[in-house]
Parts: sequence; structure tokens; C-alpha cells
Amino acid sequence: MKGIKNSPKGILNELKWKQDCDLNQAEIWYIHRGAPNDTKIMSGKDIIKLDKSFIQTSTAMIPYHRVFKILYEKKVIFER
Repeated sequence: MKGIKNSPKGILNELKWKQDCDLNQAEIWYIHRGAPNDTKIMSGKDIIKLDKSFIQTSTAMIPYHRVFKILYEKKVIFER
């Protein structure tokens, strides 16, 4: 994934809009207080909208700063 920006927002936007990528193949790991290990994992298929500051799903608005890992086709492409 050469040329991908180094932020969750940039990476997810690239997966959504780049012709040879598919956002549905992404797995997004994020901090969710109260969940086991304070972690939840969602599929790119769950994303309704990539907003300016949040990832919108049908059940939540997740701030980008809570994303700590993104996998694409089972390979880590972002981790902090």
C-alpha cells in the first residue's frame, strides 16, 4: 500500500476511493471503554460514512483518534 497516508482517516479514505482497493476488506480496531480489553473490531463493511472527525456506522460515531490498528486483507497497514 505505497503512498498511503499515515493517519486512520487518510488510510480509510484511500481504501474507499483508490481504484484497486476495497474498504470492505479492512478491519478496524479501536478503543471502546467497557468492552473486553477496551477494544472493539469492526469491518470496513460497517462504515456508512467517513466524516471529518468520525467514522460513522449504523450504531456509533467513532473518533479517528480511537483507532489503533487497521488490517487490510489480513495485513497490518496501520498501528500505533
